[in-house]
Amino acid sequence: MRAPTPMQQPPPDAASAAEAAERRLREAEERLKEAMEELQRRQRGPPGEVQPPCDHADESCVAHAVGNLCQSFLLSYGIRVGIGILLRAFKLARLKSYSSLLDLKQLVSEKDLIVREEACRIGLLFGGFTGSYHALRCLLRKLRKKETPVNAILAGAVSGLSILALEDSSRRRTLALYLLARLGQCAYNSAKSKNKFHLWGSHWSHGDTLLFAFACAQVMYSFVMRPESLPKSYQEFIQKTGPVAAPVYKAVRDCCRDSPVDVASLSAYLSSRKGANGVKLEEFPDIIPCSMIHPDTNSCMVHNANAAAATFRKTFPLYFSLTYVPFVVLRMQKFMDSPVGTSWHAVTGAIRSTTFLSAFVGIFQGVICLHRKVALKDHKLVYWLAGGMSALSVLLEKKARRGELALYVLPRAADSLWYILVNRHLLPHIKNAEVALFCACMGGIMYYLEHEPDTMAPFLRGLIRRFLASRINNPGPSSSRSASYAYLQTLDAMKKPQVQDNREDESSSSGKYNLESIPGL
Repeated sequence: MRAPTPMQQPPPDAASAAEAAERRLREAEERLKEAMEELQRRQRGPPGEVQPPCDHADESCVAHAVGNLCQSFLLSYGIRVGIGILLRAFKLARLKSYSSLLDLKQLVSEKDLIVREEACRIGLLFGGFTGSYHALRCLLRKLRKKETPVNAILAGAVSGLSILALEDSSRRRTLALYLLARLGQCAYNSAKSKNKFHLWGSHWSHGDTLLFAFACAQVMYSFVMRPESLPKSYQEFIQKTGPVAAPVYKAVRDCCRDSPVDVASLSAYLSSRKGANGVKLEEFPDIIPCSMIHPDTNSCMVHNANAAAATFRKTFPLYFSLTYVPFVVLRMQKFMDSPVGTSWHAVTGAIRSTTFLSAFVGIFQGVICLHRKVALKDHKLVYWLAGGMSALSVLLEKKARRGELALYVLPRAADSLWYILVNRHLLPHIKNAEVALFCACMGGIMYYLEHEPDTMAPFLRGLIRRFLASRINNPGPSSSRSASYAYLQTLDAMKKPQVQDNREDESSSSGKYNLESIPGL
């Protein structure tokens, strides 16, 4: 058996050919780098100054801003119109007018579907913000010749003036307070992640439920005792969802304030209800009895069960529309891939949310009836406690949804409290204060979106990015830099390989200069 021969060394001509190829590759990269630097100087600024380029190399800044404005406008407009059409279809189906579902005149007529103005205002809000934000980002990048967090804050704050598209000041105030709550959430998560600050009890597994309970307590107290402190649309939603009539709530409010009860309006309401003929009416009652709250039945249990069932029937179409339409519009590709799964997801989500709301109404009415069984005099604090106890129904929702619901109701509670404090002259009334608050909050929100996105709730982060045409990403070479800029940065960070005699070092050095491994190419 022959002894193994030593590994043959590569011929000298092969080694020299590899060195020549590597040298030509380095020279080509140097020439490419010089060409890119020259291109940057010509397109982006004066000689010797390379400013960060915009992230839309294939179109001008004006075209980029206008395109995003139109896209966001059509997206938000379509969502609002789609929700209105679906609710109209549910109404026609409830009236058993199934043939009308195929009649466009009855389904989308201006007489029955009055959403055009509201849809346009919502479209101008989202489209105006998106277009102006992208335009201001490009303008600030050119004027300041650098990319800093200040650009995002200024662009977000100025673009927040698009809130003026909403005519109702109460809606603007509610939206501004909602963003304030979200901004506080981002700031707290940022401080907590840096070990700078954290609240006691922030590790509680049901802290979101506790926050939701406090917010609901304030909202339900305001609805019963200070309904003028809530937006009119919100008042109507709670009134239509619950089983108690408005004249009864007014009588409860007068009773708690030791004011005379409007016997005439209360008598007119009771006379229209069967089984309420034997109810005794007083001008100064100590408490409004259950016989006036639910005159149709003498059983509080039956009343609460009927109230929960009626709430489910009334609110399921709304929740299904709010779940199905945005999911289809915002995730069209996923819907096209699995329409049955998407529809099933919308149905199950709507059933779960409607069950939560139905349980909320049932618990609230149950607490009120229980109080009348054990007390002889009414007190306004009862309705605050009833709202807080009803909020326990949020445990029926998914864990991720509880925090979202808490941050949705919290601005409503803050809005009501703001109105009450201003009405009592404890806070000054500042005209258009909600516009300034909205602008300031949008500046902060856009900062966290671009520079600390992990501090934002996934729902809000995904929603804003979707309406911003998915152009806003995390800062870094892949998001706010063009391919040429990223390539220049990569080349500058590379170290020049040293010529070594070892053939293995030469082969690894040549692999280091693989053009395909450089980001942006």
